[in-house]
Amino acid sequence: MATTALTQPEQTSDANETRLEFPDNRILIDLFGEFDRNLAQIEQALGVQVVHQGNQLALFGEPDAQARAAEVLTALYQRLESGKGLTPGDIDAEIRMGGASEKTESRAGDQMELFQGGRIEIKTRKKLIEPRTEAQKAYVRSLYSNEMAFGIGPAGTGKTYLAVAVGVNMFIGGHVDRIILSRPAVEAGERLGFLPGDMKDKVDPYMQPLYDALNDFLPGKQVAKLIEEKRIEIAPLAFMRGRTLSNAFVVLDEAQNATTMQMKMFLTRLGEGSRMVITGDRTQVDLPRGVTSGLKDAERLLTGIDKIGFNYFTAKDVVRHALVAKIIEAYDADGPVG
Repeated sequence: MATTALTQPEQTSDANETRLEFPDNRILIDLFGEFDRNLAQIEQALGVQVVHQGNQLALFGEPDAQARAAEVLTALYQRLESGKGLTPGDIDAEIRMGGASEKTESRAGDQMELFQGGRIEIKTRKKLIEPRTEAQKAYVRSLYSNEMAFGIGPAGTGKTYLAVAVGVNMFIGGHVDRIILSRPAVEAGERLGFLPGDMKDKVDPYMQPLYDALNDFLPGKQVAKLIEEKRIEIAPLAFMRGRTLSNAFVVLDEAQNATTMQMKMFLTRLGEGSRMVITGDRTQVDLPRGVTSGLKDAERLLTGIDKIGFNYFTAKDVVRHALVAKIIEAYDADGPVG
């Protein structure tokens, strides 16, 4: 595959400032963002001041901060130059992940592309997905290289979102025949039997995050058609009993709310040609007091088995609103809830 050389800006620096000069003013408009909000995000994160005039940028601050800001601005310019968009999340990802020294590599054929600097992109029908932290990158690698992978950590770290993205990628690439997404339908203050409608109506609210993820990666009409054809299934964990799941990409979300017996039942559904992903947050167990989480037992029993990967996330991997990470850190510092 032919590659296009990306622009390296002309750069000069001394102890007081670093100067960058880029060739295309139109790309710089997108790099700066509306009312220079992208530059403001970089300034605040890295502790530098960015002054621009025409196609030149002057960076002021500590020498290390200048160098880091120059790397980030260059990488973001190259991203725009290659035809990709730029969001606040992309800028945050570059600030957190950029400058990695990992070698470019390829794994799982056309399922995943790694670019210079160890970048990973997951292709879906609607968008390209890029892991934004080192833990997310390691997790995605684990999803492709292991037949069973666990993603464990707080809410907002992309555990389920990335798993579903990889599942869609493998499905549209013909590596699996179907996608199966499941969650324990654990009651939290409102009993299923008291909700209106049939069983689907009762359990769909529990499954909504999985529908949301799918609709991010596939057109809505295609999702509906694939569900109708049973090539995508979204069902409570209890519905998995007695089945053998072959040639499928299977995700169990909110696994901390599965009992030990449910977890064993689920894990032993794995069939030929399938991949299985289990995600959960050990701090959000909704099981009755005294009931052991199956996720905890799975960690204890399965760590070290070949082809089973365990990946862990912290508040630093949260990719929702910046306040979410601070909220998680505050609760973690206060000790266990309950």
